[in-house]
Parts: sequence; structure tokens; C-alpha cells
Amino acid sequence: MFAYIGGYTTPDRDGRGNGINVFDVRPDGEWVHVQLVGGLENPSLFTLNAAGTRLYSVHGGRTMVSAFAIDPATGQLTLINQVDPGGGNPVDSALDPTERFLIVANYSSGTVAVLPVGEDGSLGAPSQLSALPGQPGPHPKEQTSSHPHGVIMDPSGRFVIVPDKGLDRTFLFRFADGTLTPTAQGWVSARPGAAPRHAAFHPTLPVLYVNNELDSTVSVYDWAPDTGHAAEKQVIGTLSAGFTGRNTTAEIVPSPEGRVLYVSNRGQDSVAYLDIDPATGLLRHGGFIPTGGARPRFFTLGPDGKRAYVANQDSDSVTVFDISDTTGRFTDTGRRIMVGSPSAISFVGGAAG
Repeated sequence: MFAYIGGYTTPDRDGRGNGINVFDVRPDGEWVHVQLVGGLENPSLFTLNAAGTRLYSVHGGRTMVSAFAIDPATGQLTLINQVDPGGGNPVDSALDPTERFLIVANYSSGTVAVLPVGEDGSLGAPSQLSALPGQPGPHPKEQTSSHPHGVIMDPSGRFVIVPDKGLDRTFLFRFADGTLTPTAQGWVSARPGAAPRHAAFHPTLPVLYVNNELDSTVSVYDWAPDTGHAAEKQVIGTLSAGFTGRNTTAEIVPSPEGRVLYVSNRGQDSVAYLDIDPATGLLRHGGFIPTGGARPRFFTLGPDGKRAYVANQDSDSVTVFDISDTTGRFTDTGRRIMVGSPSAISFVGGAAG
């Protein structure tokens, strides 16, 4: 299995990283460094194609998205090309099911871009650029304008979900023939100042989860897969009782079987366990675990769902956890992968350490 870790590199992002680091993750749990792709500014969240032969990276605080080819034998990356996504600070991306289009959220400029993808994996200039309408939320610094912070496809591949931190809205688009079209609903509103950040679908139930960055909550929506309509049915906090410090949520991931929703807390520096009702998808508090570092900006589960990997941005480390088959809880393995300002982790290949 190969692992790809990106991180912030520039002073304006308090970056201590050096590009994209590639590791061969051995079955015994050893991580062997095989490549540094340097000369990149702030490679952050990654998107992989289904075959694991292409990796797309947004670049935080810049106006660039990069496409790389992955060597299946060595895991090494080769740059295909780089393009301007038509806006500032691209923060997330998603491939449509045909893999002919990459959809990008441009945080600073409040737009969503559609980039054509060539047969060789190369990216083209934006074929569509959609501005997101609405009034900014009440936070005087974090919500001055539209700030789309995530983009995912629904399980059918017909709809695109874009949480907007600045407008307290999660936008809903139909996607067909390379074109974004707002659904009849258009968006679903969060509480004022909540700041929707990222989204995830339950693996089997028609339920959408959105973590809200500024008020440390998760919004739960019933999802209508035929129309792309979202109906809020729960808002639940991510912090343990008694915590009174400053906190913002970052990443949200459901367990593969849909038993637990995991959300990372920056401030408490934890991953919260929100247990999922198997019939309704509703959540209840199940505790939390410290991430073994500071500011867990990102985390992901391994391909086999048996380990979790948490990128502690301010500790320059990735913490490796075992995941219980019976409870879905994490156990710190004690293993740390040292990488400057990590903000993204992706895997290609099968199970490993």
C-alpha cells in the first residue's frame, strides 16, 4: 500500500511542510519513504480516481490544482499538469463518476468550478464557474463572504453537495453532462454562525451529515436520492461535556459499516465518536479520543477500515490508530509519521500498517 501526505509549505499558512511525501506502507506497519514531490506550495486535500492511477491536489491559498500520474509498481508521482481553477484558495475537489470532470470548491472567491479531465488525466481550464448566492453569516472574520469548503458527490453520482462556511448554507446541485444545475431546493441552511465545512453520506442509509466548523456541531439530513432534497432532522455537538475552550471541527468520516460517525475537533484535539442509529441515521454521543497531537485538520481510515490516520497539523505528525471491529473505537498504536504541517492523507493499494 502506498500513502500520500500533503501539507502546508508557505509562511502565510504557517507551513513547515516540503511538498507531497510518498510512503510504501509495509504489512508489518513500517512506513518507508519513497519520494518527495517538492516545489509545490501547500498541497492540501487529494482526490484519487477509482483505479488509483491519478491523484489530484488542490493548493491552499493559491490559484492552482495539480494532476499527477501514479506509478502502480512504485507508488511514485509524476506531474501531468497544473491549471488555474478560476478562483482563489481551492480547498477541495471531487471526480464525477465518469471521471471526465473534476469539481473544485474555490474558498476565497466563493465559486465552484468544473474542470474537464482528459483521457491522460490532465486537467483543462474551467468549463463552468458557479458563484454561490446568499448573505454572509454573523462571524466578523470567518464569514465575510461565500466560502465553499467542501465538495462531494452523492452515492448515485447525480448530485453535488457543497458546504459553504461563509454563508451558513450547504448548496445542492444536480450534475449531468459536465454541468452543475441547482436543485429545486438549491440549498439547506444551517444555524447562523454554524459554518458548514465538510459533508459525508452514510454508507447505506439515505442520510447526509455536515460538520459545522465554528459551533462544533453536526447537522443530520434525510436525503431524497431521486430529487436531491435534504431535510434537517438533528443537530448535535461534537465536544465532550465540560470542555470550554475554543474549538473548531475539521474532518468528518463514517465508519465503513455505518456504525460510527467520526469528527475531528481542533482545540480539544480529539476525534469524537457519534454512534449512529442503524434504522434512522440519527446520532448520539459516544465519547472521544485524543489525537496524540495538536490541530487535527484531517483524518482518514485505511482502505481496509482497520486503522485510522490523523494529520495533526501543528504537531507535524500523523498518528496511527487501530480500530476495534466490535465498537469502532480507536486505540493509539504509538506510531507517528513525522511530516511538516500535514493536511491530507490518501492511500492506494490494499491493507497494510
